[in-house]
Amino acid sequence: MKLYGIPNCSTVKKARDWLAGQGIAVEFHDFKKHGLDQATAQAWLKQTDWTTLVNRGGLTWRGLPEQRKQAIQDATAALALMLEKTSVIKRPLLEQDGKLLHVGFDAAAYSKIFNPTR
Repeated sequence: MKLYGIPNCSTVKKARDWLAGQGIAVEFHDFKKHGLDQATAQAWLKQTDWTTLVNRGGLTWRGLPEQRKQAIQDATAALALMLEKTSVIKRPLLEQDGKLLHVGFDAAAYSKIFNPTR
């Protein structure tokens, strides 16, 4: 199981703390250190909409020139932006065996993922 994000992100910290508290081991992929490969980003875009993956409320998005924001209208444009500026990706992303389990952090959603009978 892999968790993608950046270590200083408060939402990533919450997810990591929750996972550790549940005794769930994950491999952490730090976008700042390891970037993001095109194949992984493309796989995510096949599993969920680009509007879910691009955090349009975050500082990186808000810092983009208006013309650049308006140019992001589809998965192809979103992919290019995600590869160029990984901090625009909504964090964290929880993945297992190439399957995207969740984008962002929500304790209730994580509970359902890890304890589906509850």
